[in-house]
Amino acid sequence: MKELVNLYKYEEEYKNKGYNLIAGCDEAGRGPLAGPVFCAAVILDHNNPIEGLNDSKQLSEKKRNQLYYEIKEKALAYSVVSIDNETIDKINILESSRLGMEKAVESLKIKPDFILTDYMNLIHQNIPYLSLAHGDALSATIGAASILAKVERDRYMDELDKLYPEYNFKKNKGYPTKDHIEALKKYGVTSVHRKSYKPVKEVMNSQLSLDI
Repeated sequence: MKELVNLYKYEEEYKNKGYNLIAGCDEAGRGPLAGPVFCAAVILDHNNPIEGLNDSKQLSEKKRNQLYYEIKEKALAYSVVSIDNETIDKINILESSRLGMEKAVESLKIKPDFILTDYMNLIHQNIPYLSLAHGDALSATIGAASILAKVERDRYMDELDKLYPEYNFKKNKGYPTKDHIEALKKYGVTSVHRKSYKPVKEVMNSQLSLDI
């Protein structure tokens, strides 16, 4: 029970200040070299609690998938959006994550009156918010958003793996693992890679110099 109380600390604090519809926001996929970043917003029903919420990275894949369906079943509202790699290259990953979180909030079927974010300032909307460092491990609501974003991004990368099997996206999810870097050097850069990221840019420059 102690863990549950701690994870609802911020929700209870702002509920006591008069906010009843508190959304949590988080993203998945800032570090990968390929694919979109996924962002989620969730408003939990505190009268229908979900046990085991936490930072998605701290959970097993099996547990994440279990909680994914429970969150969708029990939440008052949820939304997941993705920002593609071309946009990431154009406006950078920080702004893409901000854009995705703000779009996720805007897409909620219920408008929140307060937002908890995982270390992100939402500067383009007028709802009050609190940005928490490591928020996905401190707030159940942010944790729930991290789970939705992580599960949906992982599933998306599993589908990309079918199109680009040589890059092993099903296993590495687009992150800069040794096998992914080796595949980039061997097979080149695809349309789903983030060309502004240093390892991808280095491969592109190397291939360009070979062509000259």
